[in-house]
Amino acid sequence: MHRIAVLALDDAVPFDLGIPGQVFGAAERDGRRLYGVHVCSPGAAPIESTAGYTITPRYGLEELEVVDTVLIPGIRGRTAGTREFPAEALDAIRAAAARGARIASICTGAFVLAATGLLDGRRATTHWLWADAFRARYPQVTLDPDVLFIDEGAIATSAGVAAGIDLCLHLIRRDFGSEVANHAARRCVAPPWRDGGQAQYVERPIPITSDTSTGPTRAWALEHLDEPLDLAALAAHAGMSVRTFTRRFRQETGQSPVPWLTALRVDRARQLLEETDLPVDRVAHRAGFGTTASLRQHFAGSVGTSPHAYRRTFRAAPAS
Repeated sequence: MHRIAVLALDDAVPFDLGIPGQVFGAAERDGRRLYGVHVCSPGAAPIESTAGYTITPRYGLEELEVVDTVLIPGIRGRTAGTREFPAEALDAIRAAAARGARIASICTGAFVLAATGLLDGRRATTHWLWADAFRARYPQVTLDPDVLFIDEGAIATSAGVAAGIDLCLHLIRRDFGSEVANHAARRCVAPPWRDGGQAQYVERPIPITSDTSTGPTRAWALEHLDEPLDLAALAAHAGMSVRTFTRRFRQETGQSPVPWLTALRVDRARQLLEETDLPVDRVAHRAGFGTTASLRQHFAGSVGTSPHAYRRTFRAAPAS
């Protein structure tokens, strides 16, 4: 039996803490469970959760000395970028890695894992909402906040919250094959594999119109996304040269006009895919991409999946 220690620290996210037991507990072959999952904490002491109740693990850090995998669930995101983690817990993680145990994190558990130094020089991911805080605290880690998980062999990290399910299913697939992983996914009523990455879940609010010099043009562009707008057209509407418009636009929004316009069009396409049953070629036209091929290219680059896959995920019911 593959042994897993789930390391619980104060301000643990209960959902993340429960994922390993549920998903790995569903992995069976010929009626035999393939994983043993033990939740532990420093000194087996009770820990506070983000949900307002206390969790009392049965095991202490000695579990990390014998298990095959150590999983670190998420902690409160608002403090993850500044708080200190128990030194004995970090030492136990390092010792487990040194003897060959696999180390993995769910969501903001990546902050704890990065504090051990084991992510230095590696690719990793965490919840997109706390990506800036992670980069600021751990600049030596190559962060990719757009994917659902990253597997680097001995070290694995997953993105926000439910991406922990994706990572656990991936680890089962790696350990025992697709048949076992697919069976576990069915037991958990979860997809065996999700298209794309967490970029498709990132909130991208439309920029608010302001009284700044390019504000009226930004508002106008929002109402004319289905037209062949380009940088020259935006500058002409603002009554500026392209150079002046680009400079002021960057000063006011922090980005260049063309990527901003593309992001607006992707957001419009997302809205149409979610709320209408328009064919994808009509969605491409209404969002201003012109062709289905152009929509697919920009949509994949921004959201990390195809328009068809996005619609399957986010359409709750056919539009009337």
